Amino acid sequence: MSNNKKTWPRKLRSQEWYGGTSRDAIYHRGWLKNQGYPNDVFDGRPVIGIMNTWSDLTPCNGHLRELAEKVKAGVWEAGGFPVEVPAFSASENTFRPTAMMFRNLAAMSIEEQMRGQPIDGAVLMVGCDKTTPSLLMAAASTDLPSIVVTGGPMLNGYFHGERVGSGTHLWKFSEAVKAGDMSQEDFLEAEQSMSRSTGTCNTMGTASSMASMAEALGMALSGNAAIPAVDSRRRVIAQLSGRRIVDMVKDDLKPSDILTKDAFENAIRTNGAIGGSTNALIHMLALAGRLDVDVTLDDWDRCGRDVPTLVNLMPSGDYLMEEFFYAGGLPVVLRALGEAGLLHKDALTVSGHSIWEDVKHAQNHNEDVIRPVDKPLTPQGGIAVLRGNLAPDGAVLKPSAASKHLLRHRGRAVVFEDIDDYKAKINDDALDIDETCVMVLKNCGPKGYPGMSEVGNMGLPPKVLKKGITDMVRISDARMSGTAYGTVVLHTAPEAASGGPLAVVQNGDMIELDVEARHLHLDISEAELQARLDAWVPPPGVSGGGYAWLHQEHVEGADTGADLDFLKGCRGAPVARDSH
Repeated sequence: MSNNKKTWPRKLRSQEWYGGTSRDAIYHRGWLKNQGYPNDVFDGRPVIGIMNTWSDLTPCNGHLRELAEKVKAGVWEAGGFPVEVPAFSASENTFRPTAMMFRNLAAMSIEEQMRGQPIDGAVLMVGCDKTTPSLLMAAASTDLPSIVVTGGPMLNGYFHGERVGSGTHLWKFSEAVKAGDMSQEDFLEAEQSMSRSTGTCNTMGTASSMASMAEALGMALSGNAAIPAVDSRRRVIAQLSGRRIVDMVKDDLKPSDILTKDAFENAIRTNGAIGGSTNALIHMLALAGRLDVDVTLDDWDRCGRDVPTLVNLMPSGDYLMEEFFYAGGLPVVLRALGEAGLLHKDALTVSGHSIWEDVKHAQNHNEDVIRPVDKPLTPQGGIAVLRGNLAPDGAVLKPSAASKHLLRHRGRAVVFEDIDDYKAKINDDALDIDETCVMVLKNCGPKGYPGMSEVGNMGLPPKVLKKGITDMVRISDARMSGTAYGTVVLHTAPEAASGGPLAVVQNGDMIELDVEARHLHLDISEAELQARLDAWVPPPGVSGGGYAWLHQEHVEGADTGADLDFLKGCRGAPVARDSH
């Protein structure tokens, strides 16, 4: 627990709105009473904001309205007053140019909802990729007691007897069509198999990775991450979370009490053990920045480097989230890390107990899905942080999703100046490229795209695919979907649009990748590199006003989380002056 906690009962923040008999209190209470609430719900019980990212255009979160009813039931049972609040919902599968550009806008809007309204604690109802980090970032900035409830993954997909992972098989089948190994008709038939129930991606993509990060950080009840969206136990944990947030308010248990450096190191190691998304890194760096917790790229490399990947899930392995849940879910992984000396066991969680107390009795029911530490899927998982003259501020690669024979590679650069240039050239058989080349994509970072889209896992050219080649080294300042796979170097910083060395790579340059040595090198002289940088001309920025302009003006680099510079740090949730 935090130090200097106030004993219960105490005056709650919401009572500044609803308490007493003043004109202002009657104004606030009176309007809300038009919903039919009796007098005693305003008598000092905790007001819990259920921050709900449900939207018809966020299909991963399409069931959160029903799930919120279970949260409300739990809040009422514990003596709280639940109020459901629509929250900005950025979906990766609908937002253009990319949902990532709106993660910071969502965090900013939700932060101000939490700060400006009469709530004492919050239930963060999340699912799709960007909703989890945006609501966590908002909670960290306000430091109101908060608990995460994720919507859960969708059920396994099957097509022609094969497990189909949402996202992962989209990339796989798309490449198969280009290679002539799959018909367009079969591809269209497989579409429904990829998403056969409500919920997030059923692979260890970004959504499942971020649900696991929330649990490993201690911000969700134990077991929350893996329960399928349509499983009745998902509704049970939602109701239990509604009960728990009321007690968290009474105990004054805040995000800053839970989200410590130890908690972040637990989550980093967990991401390696689950084969988690590279996107988790960028979201966690942004979250740490909201709390002024010193977490850097080097922490990701240091903590994740020697962590074995235990979870045998796509895109790194064979299974899907359903099997992960049946095998015991994240508590089994956390227990294994604890027994291997890779977990800060005393880290506090929203349960009020240490993380070890929550997971020490977890049982592994399928050792092919969750491997023992001595029989891992990959001996060294985690996310490799690469540096060199091509990425002086760092770049990242996911070894568990890469081809082993490409982890040390030297090849000729084939350059695409932006995503439109890539799309215009990639299917042309006249393109001078073979499987030994290194594909380089520029101007797709936080400023360049703008927003840093998931285009880093560039599809291979058809003439290479037709040889039976399924992977090449690819380098960009973009992100890639957590459901994707391949030897893909991402988040190269500084990005091309900011004048990083990536901006001046030319066709024919030789590039050296050595993942074991954590090295990424452009094989030209220092003088030549500097001359190119001196001659570089910045691309035109976003014209006019609006959020796109604001984002491009203030977004920071991928190496620190791509947050807006003026949103970093915890600003708290003071009671604003009443205007009435």
